[in-house]
Amino acid sequence: MNNRMKHLPNIITALRIVGAFGLLFFDVRSSAFWVLYLVCGLSDMLDGFLARRLRCESKAGALLDSVADLAFVACCCVKLFPVLNLPVWLWIWAGAIIVVKVINQISAVVMYKKLCFPHTFANKATGLLLFVAVSLTIFLETPVPMVVTAAIATFAAVQEGHFIRTGKNS
Repeated sequence: MNNRMKHLPNIITALRIVGAFGLLFFDVRSSAFWVLYLVCGLSDMLDGFLARRLRCESKAGALLDSVADLAFVACCCVKLFPVLNLPVWLWIWAGAIIVVKVINQISAVVMYKKLCFPHTFANKATGLLLFVAVSLTIFLETPVPMVVTAAIATFAAVQEGHFIRTGKNS
């Protein structure tokens, strides 16, 4: 395998971080915002697929992917929260999920002296659903996609905590 190809997944991941921060410079109603949003989301699926396909998976790559995910989510929150028309109870539910995820990371630091981001199927499903649900919620003006996503995210957060506390934090 070409040595450059070995770095391709991490380059794509790093570009997702740049793209995530690029979202901050576009209006949510603009085509440019949604094109960049789509590119960032697709790159999230592509980098992991390529890393597995090229057999160049690494702990550093997994950590970089988690950082890129965090940057993408944070930048999307800044831009999309103000335009998401959700009921208060759904915002409270989202806050509770965030609290559970923060507690999970505190547990990881206490137990292992490091952050742990288990790449579980439920976490991946939550990411995909959240990616789709946000745009559906905005364009269809209904909170239903976010309710479904919140249900899966709740399971993912609880499962993540279980995996961290039982040492299955792969």
